[in-house]
Amino acid sequence: MSHLTLEKTANIFSTYGGAAKNTGSIEGQVALLTERINHISNHLKINRKDFSSQRGLMMMVGQRKRLLTYLSKHDLTGYRSLIEKLGLRK
Repeated sequence: MSHLTLEKTANIFSTYGGAAKNTGSIEGQVALLTERINHISNHLKINRKDFSSQRGLMMMVGQRKRLLTYLSKHDLTGYRSLIEKLGLRK
């Protein structure tokens, strides 16, 4: 069972993607992946030997990195504002 409900997903996309139905926006996808990454990271702090979740986490981090690279090449100001909102880079 996923920890993300439909309301929470719609809230993430409306906050970062512009509209709740705009699920294809890069900003919304990155925000959703960040939420999932944070959830799995907390899970792995408790369950250190859950290697399948660890692999899934690494795949999600790679996907987020690819999306952020695309966003930085096409919309640098949007990239900078998104990483500031999400608190990804320090």
